[in-house]
Amino acid sequence: MATPVTSQEAARFPPIPAWQPSFAPPLEDVIERFRHYSNGESDFVVFRHSTCCIVPNGLSAAEAESSATEILEKVINFHPDFTLYEMDDGNVLVGYRHPAFNIVLTQFAQEHWREIENRHLDGLVSHEILITPLGQNVFDDRGKMALLGRSYLFMDALSPVVDRIERAH
Repeated sequence: MATPVTSQEAARFPPIPAWQPSFAPPLEDVIERFRHYSNGESDFVVFRHSTCCIVPNGLSAAEAESSATEILEKVINFHPDFTLYEMDDGNVLVGYRHPAFNIVLTQFAQEHWREIENRHLDGLVSHEILITPLGQNVFDDRGKMALLGRSYLFMDALSPVVDRIERAH
């Protein structure tokens, strides 16, 4: 069940979810999948909690980090709408209005399913209502995985630590 919202949390902007997963995604696997999904054609910055931001090819390291951090700020300071893409390999790609993405690997999610099942509603921000085919704030397994991915986005946006910059091939 989602954690009750205090008046202080309701006034906070940007609103943030209560859920900070206790487990970290495998960055090497996420990077390999993201490179595959983007056909190796884009430079991208990978943050500590696995959020990948596509940046213009050829930027210096400092410019790429700055560009990616700005992308995260835009995502959480506008409205953290997301789109779930079910990939051919069974993984979930979570996309936002700006070129930021999270990949939730199905095998990884299965290994941590108890927490995902118990905490996914804490991945919503205060007063947020998402309409799914199952109803208001009712999520199937893929939707729960998407909320996990978005929780990682918030963790990266609120404390941005670049893990690495990947270059187009």
